[in-house]
Amino acid sequence: MMEFRNQVLRQLKNRREGFSLEQPFYTDPEYFKLDMQMIWYRDWLFVGHDCELPKKGAYFTLQISDYPVVVVRGKDDQIRALHNTCRHRGSRVCTKEHGSAVRLVCPYHQWTYELDGSLLVGRQMGADFDKSQFGMKKVHCESVGGYIFICLANEAPDFAPVRAAIEPYMKPHRLSEAKVAHQSTIIEKGNWKLVWENNRECYHCAGNHPELCRTFPEAPSVTGVAGAIDDPVILEHWQRCEAANLPSEFNMSPDGQFRVARMPLIEGAESYTMSGRNAVSRKLSDDVTIDGIGTMLLFHYPTTWNHMLGDHAISFRVTPIGPEETAVTTKWLVHKDAVEGVDYNLEELTHVWNMTNDQDRQIVEENAFGIRSPAYEPGPYSAMHEGGVMQFVEWYSNFMVGRLQGEQAKLSVVA
Repeated sequence: MMEFRNQVLRQLKNRREGFSLEQPFYTDPEYFKLDMQMIWYRDWLFVGHDCELPKKGAYFTLQISDYPVVVVRGKDDQIRALHNTCRHRGSRVCTKEHGSAVRLVCPYHQWTYELDGSLLVGRQMGADFDKSQFGMKKVHCESVGGYIFICLANEAPDFAPVRAAIEPYMKPHRLSEAKVAHQSTIIEKGNWKLVWENNRECYHCAGNHPELCRTFPEAPSVTGVAGAIDDPVILEHWQRCEAANLPSEFNMSPDGQFRVARMPLIEGAESYTMSGRNAVSRKLSDDVTIDGIGTMLLFHYPTTWNHMLGDHAISFRVTPIGPEETAVTTKWLVHKDAVEGVDYNLEELTHVWNMTNDQDRQIVEENAFGIRSPAYEPGPYSAMHEGGVMQFVEWYSNFMVGRLQGEQAKLSVVA
């Protein structure tokens, strides 16, 4: 195992800058396991929205590779995450994707837990059984701007820098008070990094996304991580939005893991629809007082990218299933009182991204198909159009190198 990790470390340190990764990073089960151990099991992951838990006892479940998790709103109104594993013999406690319960009851032997995970009843376990020692294990959980993040590690990285950077941008949209109008999950037969690489550029948009290109600019200054401040259209957009109390300027974390920025849509477009007009007649938030706010773009590696507009918001959650299989869950959020068929038409609301998601699925799968070839070798990214992809690969490489070197340092101290 140590030799394998050293091999990966060497490959990342010696990778050719500006080029895609070597084949096993996209295909090999052992590399995938290492991604899960070094990143997915140790960092903050977006899992869902506050508004999906509208009342005490509401919960949703998800699977992050080997880890089943339940996220629940407690009797004290606090949102918590728990390992969805009974402390008796390990069965899943909550088996539905969404639900509501007064208490969490394991279906196997009816061990019963309070909503905070503490064990209430362990049936017929004897007089000396100490139920205080067998509550469901807690998962680190934070909520910001209506978004719920969890961390599976025993010790979680500090979430404060994430909150400080993104909360002001998200707050005007009041997404904790919104509702999910629709959600979909597609399975893309490609590595999670290919899903992200495809997302981080619009070099492919003109040839693949006719619906999206009606409203979303293809300019690298919009989709990438450089050049925005030199674009007069973007600068004017920022100034107008900032004057209306909408934080807008490009802001990326020093390590490149997350970014927020408000970007204009194509001139005259208000929303992601075929007409460019708003999909929802009722604004998402009364705190947004002007029209033409474009889209507030947020990404946070490794799990989420987002679009927040004037009339609705769209979240995307990336969940690895295997080395060459990834789930992408999309949720459309609207004002909590917006009524389908009155304030919005569901087909109009979802059409552009339903089409775009399916097109991206095909792109990722063809990309993965080609990478499996013995003839594949890392190819060059376009510095003009694929700066966002280069930034993602740099983040991934630096993140993995840091974690792997940290593991080496620990082992050397132990030795």
